[in-house]
Amino acid sequence: MSGVSANWRRGHPWAAVYDFFVEREALSRPAGLILFGTDTRRLYEGIAAIDEVPDGGAILDIPCGGGVALRGLRPDRDVRYVAADIAPAMLERTADAARERGVEAQVETVAADAEDLQFADGEFDLCLSFAGLHCFPHPDVAAREIARVLKPGGRFVGSVFLTDGGIRYQPMVVFGRVAGVMGPSGGRDDLERWLDGAGLGDVSIEHSGAIAYFDARR
Repeated sequence: MSGVSANWRRGHPWAAVYDFFVEREALSRPAGLILFGTDTRRLYEGIAAIDEVPDGGAILDIPCGGGVALRGLRPDRDVRYVAADIAPAMLERTADAARERGVEAQVETVAADAEDLQFADGEFDLCLSFAGLHCFPHPDVAAREIARVLKPGGRFVGSVFLTDGGIRYQPMVVFGRVAGVMGPSGGRDDLERWLDGAGLGDVSIEHSGAIAYFDARR
């Protein structure tokens, strides 16, 4: 098991820091600019993709972390929301967040490895993966698995810390790997290769500081 995988399983404390800021938009915007040079409004725009899933549709959120994307799920929505993560601690936090938001009836938490998903082909209308791909040991494999479980025309929306944002962010790359919260990741060209290799099209990538926000379709 890689160090990153081990940290996924036990739920790294940095995930709590990330969740704290994302849940507080007034804090996340200045923090995002200072730390990562990124406009976090793009994150909230990505979460809003939940609203475009039709009634009766299915959403996969992997890794769900502490359930930050649940802010985009309304209690009156008739959708299936699968919050998946390899870390039991993250699944517990997501379940708590679902109860606090009153959406526990729509949300099911599932232990899952993004590189070997147990879901059927074409099971989901939307997959969300915020701050996820850079954690995985093999992001190309994870992208292929996510594409596999998307329905034809389904969307893959997320964000990823890239390694080519500039010298300013290189210490964060080193620290993230030492702390066991960042895998190999890659640059923008790598992200394009991961998405293209997964058979995804209509790819949109916005590089904002150290973070890239992406949207693609199967």
